[in-house]
Amino acid sequence: MSERICVAITGASGSLYALRLIEVLVKGGKAVDVIVSKAAQLVFATEINLALPAKPQAQAQFLAQHFNVDGELIRAFGREDWLAPWASGSGQPGPVVICPCSTGTLSAVACGASNNLIERAADVALKERRKLILVPRETPYSEIHLQNMLTLTRLGAVILPASPGFYHQPQNIEALIDFVVARILNQLNISQQLMPAWGKDHEEQHD
Repeated sequence: MSERICVAITGASGSLYALRLIEVLVKGGKAVDVIVSKAAQLVFATEINLALPAKPQAQAQFLAQHFNVDGELIRAFGREDWLAPWASGSGQPGPVVICPCSTGTLSAVACGASNNLIERAADVALKERRKLILVPRETPYSEIHLQNMLTLTRLGAVILPASPGFYHQPQNIEALIDFVVARILNQLNISQQLMPAWGKDHEEQHD
């Protein structure tokens, strides 16, 4: 079985990050499994007027059509689907990205709650020493948030806040979104053309 990437979407603000990440992955031929929380569906509707279907199979079909890609590249699982491969260490061995990651999900993962498939997928990634990337979008952070981030970092997870930089002189919102998505792709060791590596232009000038 070829490696798939799990993109879990929770109810923090930042649905555009998730949508763009999935788009870049599937347009690059990467297979993606999507898990969407109920709160995330509300955020999609609120932030970008996107009415994501409630049922997983319909979600997968919707996203495949939205990005105009082969339907086999996108699967979707319900938050209570305990038979999904992401619920077990003997299942799918791919990386897990929670984008955006709510502080509630951050807390649940930090304490190993595993009350739903998103939390369980993260728990499996930690115990199996696989790549786990959490993209929190909150400000300011409380001491509880910071402590949970420290706990997860010490356990091997990558905390990648949705904090876009400005040194690339972004001219629109899309450029800010791509900044964060590029960082996620870098952590996944996936080649990307969204953002040049720091110093690349400087190297070319001196070749």
